[in-house]
Amino acid sequence: MNVVRVTGSINPAIVEYVQDALARSAEDGAAALVIEIDTPGGLLASTKSIVSDLLSAPVPVLSYVAPSGAGAASAGVFIVMAANVAAMAPGTNIGASTPVQSGGADVEGAMGEKVKSFTESFAKTIAARRGRNVDWAGRAVREAVSATDAEALELGVVDLIATDVPDLLRQASGREAVVAGGEKRTLALAGARVVELPMSLKQRVLAFLADPTVAYLLLLAGLFGLYVELTNPGALVPGVTGAICLLIALAAFQILPISTTGLALLLLGLALLVTEVFVPSFGVIGVGGVVAFVLGSLLLFDPDATGLAVDRRVIGGAAAAVGVAMLAVATLVVQAMRRRTVTGREALIGEIGEVRADLAPRGSVLVQGEIWRAVASQPVPAGRSVRITGVDGLTLRVEPVERGGES
Repeated sequence: MNVVRVTGSINPAIVEYVQDALARSAEDGAAALVIEIDTPGGLLASTKSIVSDLLSAPVPVLSYVAPSGAGAASAGVFIVMAANVAAMAPGTNIGASTPVQSGGADVEGAMGEKVKSFTESFAKTIAARRGRNVDWAGRAVREAVSATDAEALELGVVDLIATDVPDLLRQASGREAVVAGGEKRTLALAGARVVELPMSLKQRVLAFLADPTVAYLLLLAGLFGLYVELTNPGALVPGVTGAICLLIALAAFQILPISTTGLALLLLGLALLVTEVFVPSFGVIGVGGVVAFVLGSLLLFDPDATGLAVDRRVIGGAAAAVGVAMLAVATLVVQAMRRRTVTGREALIGEIGEVRADLAPRGSVLVQGEIWRAVASQPVPAGRSVRITGVDGLTLRVEPVERGGES
């Protein structure tokens, strides 16, 4: 008796995991395969692959929404209904399987109606094939209805409510299941030894990368690494690391339903923040960059439509870090603009020098260890102190400093 646990979004990694479990169960001669489910939804293409595998499975399949507090939303509804025996743990829920486009938004217009009609018929076909509530399956797609464990049992959406896997096996025993080729088997599962089939390393890595929060962090790390490399040519490590992270993030985005609008806003925000560093605008461009960055992060995935979303705490932390960095840069720029010039001609203005040759009105002055030609508005004898008021080529304009004002 084999058990697999499907948690998180439905993606290609889950497809491969379920396919391997079915093949392994057939090879081992397992009495059945239990798929424990807790999912917010996922990709329709991956869901269709899993449903197809379950409907033609070589061994009986039992779907089980568990543990308490778990749910089978969106894509999870189809997987639960496609099993030979569908069960839920107390305190779980199922439903809301309205299809959306890859960007996460509702599919509008005639195309939207076609997609909904197709998905509705898909759900009804599964329900009819397994002898479950066809009307509810259609409403789950068309109206996004949901049901608790008790409601689902009463409506005929699932077959059992079980407290745990042993209870599920006990209640499922004696039921008849149709497997590949139309063969009918009577389940005898009570007291069967349960063997959990874990994900392979490859599947765990792929499932990890398919997490929206992970993909989001990889994208930020990649862009930050490339920025550091461009502003510090020759560093190599940031550039190489950033390029790797960016490529992995793009690979993850290929299997995740991202919003192009959200991604464009995110990239625009980062571009504005970089622009603020090179074109100081006293925070105007930077504030716009932070706003675009936050909006893009929030719109990158649509949790209401797909069940996928970047962790809001991660977005808040990233926005705070970007905002603090922008504030630090703006502060440094303002301080630099207010700081007194210490090099070049401008640095001489206001300096105090000593007259070496009488200024009558032209002579020479010692300033910062250098002898300069100088001209004064009035005669100044040697040894007196003067303040520099201007620079004309290689000649200084000076004025005498009163004795009380000498430093």
